[in-house]
Amino acid sequence: MPSLVNTEIEAAVKGFLIDQEKMTEVVERMTKEIKMGLAKDTHSRAVIKCFVSHVQDLPTGKERGKYLALDLGGSTFRVLLVNLLSESDVEIVSKSFNFPVTLMSGSGKALFDFLAECLSEFCHYHGLENESLPLGFTFSFPVQQQGLSKGILVAWTKGFSCEGVVGKNVVTLLQEAIDRRGDMKVNTVAILNDTVGTLMSCAYYHPNCRIGLIVGTGSNACYVEKTVNAECFEGYQTSPKPSMIINCEWGAFGDNGVLEFVRTTYDKIVDKVTPNPGKQTFEKCISGMYMGELVRLVVMDMVGRDLMFHGTTSERMQERWSFKSSYISDIESDAPGEYRSCNKVLSELGIVGCQEPDKEALRFICEAVSSRSAKLCACGLVTIINKMNINEVVIGIDGSVYRFHPKYHDMLQFHMKKLLKPSVKFELVVSEDGSGRGAALVAATAVQGKAKL
Repeated sequence: MPSLVNTEIEAAVKGFLIDQEKMTEVVERMTKEIKMGLAKDTHSRAVIKCFVSHVQDLPTGKERGKYLALDLGGSTFRVLLVNLLSESDVEIVSKSFNFPVTLMSGSGKALFDFLAECLSEFCHYHGLENESLPLGFTFSFPVQQQGLSKGILVAWTKGFSCEGVVGKNVVTLLQEAIDRRGDMKVNTVAILNDTVGTLMSCAYYHPNCRIGLIVGTGSNACYVEKTVNAECFEGYQTSPKPSMIINCEWGAFGDNGVLEFVRTTYDKIVDKVTPNPGKQTFEKCISGMYMGELVRLVVMDMVGRDLMFHGTTSERMQERWSFKSSYISDIESDAPGEYRSCNKVLSELGIVGCQEPDKEALRFICEAVSSRSAKLCACGLVTIINKMNINEVVIGIDGSVYRFHPKYHDMLQFHMKKLLKPSVKFELVVSEDGSGRGAALVAATAVQGKAKL
């Protein structure tokens, strides 16, 4: 442990340090929950819902044509045009739109009208308004799918709380908003989760990709299950197709109390101030939306006990959510004994005149929070790999935490190796543009599937 860190600070973050024994316990408990989510009899009371995605075909590389994609993932909203020209040539044009925060808690109609308006602007700019185009809708919230183009919102997450959407088919709400405008020929043919898009996009280039993982604002994973095990799929016993992508919705793991042994008092404080207290327990221990606030709470606790920053801090630091999760990546990217990025973060937060032990303590706290995130994520991936009972797999990953944290990839790999049987070979691959290319590929398989019928 860093010698400059006060032993009381070490004691305060001890709860974030999960040992091998606890990680094995997390895997065992998660295995049980996933089995409950898959089984018809226990699905209703399962916390890891294991929703059937209705995506049964992985890309063959032969998909062609133009597709639109909408990506509503939390902090961002994008419209994309994906042109699948050949196996190696995929053209993607996209535009990100500023998403007004007011829409996150307004009416559902306002939300979908805004999405349709952005789509219309994009189509007109690219001269697509008279082309009949299929659209894949990446909607990264817990959805119970009743078909490729029918997804019922189960609950809002990631700070959203729009009324009139929970319990409704979001594809219908989007299509109605598009039709209300009457200025484009767009047909929403598929709804998918961003993890499914990530898996599909990665599988286009890596045929062995069987898991999609997101570690960004939120966290979730999906994987390829045998159709006969997907009991909540109506045709699970009779389907001619052997596979079904399962959207785990693993963020809710622990909502029934089974994760209390890895949660800290700081986790409980964060949970209380979110729009969905008691929900998304696993996600709140892992994802970018919460990591920065966890660090801030620990620091404020240490300041209050006169253990950091001479017992004083800035007004900014006292504001909830002011410590961005990206600051963790910045601070941990400094080489040992160097504090260039750390100094920049501290000055942004209005904290001046820090001593080296303070900076060392801040890095130590950041490392405790990010390493727990990576360990829990590793537990989740190991659970899925064991469940699939395979010896070789590619995992497609996306999300800001995975992409930008300097050590996340290595930590994931290290902890997965420790937990998996030595015979299991796995590769972690950044999935390029899963929400775009992935949505297009799901739309393509939907359109081509209909053509076959």
